[in-house]
Amino acid sequence: MSATWYECKVKYRKTDETGGQKVVTEPYLVDAISYTEAEKRINEEMAAYVSEEFKITNIKVANFAEIHPFENTDRWFRSKVSLIAYDEETGKERKSNMYMLIQANDVREAYDNTIHVMKNTMGEYSIPAISESPIMDVFPYFSGEEEETEMLERFNALKASKPVKAEEIIDHMEFETAEE
Repeated sequence: MSATWYECKVKYRKTDETGGQKVVTEPYLVDAISYTEAEKRINEEMAAYVSEEFKITNIKVANFAEIHPFENTDRWFRSKVSLIAYDEETGKERKSNMYMLIQANDVREAYDNTIHVMKNTMGEYSIPAISESPIMDVFPYFSGEEEETEMLERFNALKASKPVKAEEIIDHMEFETAEE
């Protein structure tokens, strides 16, 4: 059974860097069976993060086929992947698009992460577009069964990991010079 993702817009008062309060409306993604469950789940998830009152202003079905968190990343990107199929009757190529939510630090890394996710795909595909998503956080559904507990811990660990700064990365690769 595939997951249905709901984009929930939540309006609340947020403290900015200067200590001032500002009302913001931010989108979050929850995995749910219905609009009612999505509303219940976003209420539960946001109650843990927001100490003051908040309001759910909109809930809609999100058009994501897959969600992929990656380690040491902090933003979400929407990757459009065109699957290419050859129609034998007409002799033409047909493209069907799907959208993935990929976690990355920038567009280039989102492209690389999309390629990584698609590496075991048997058919041809192209990636015509990648754009930064306004999604602030993703809350997948886990039933609480033992085998899902490990999946939940891994998903949350990937999602919560902080980006590595460029100066912290040590390059251990050695390159040979080409001899003529």
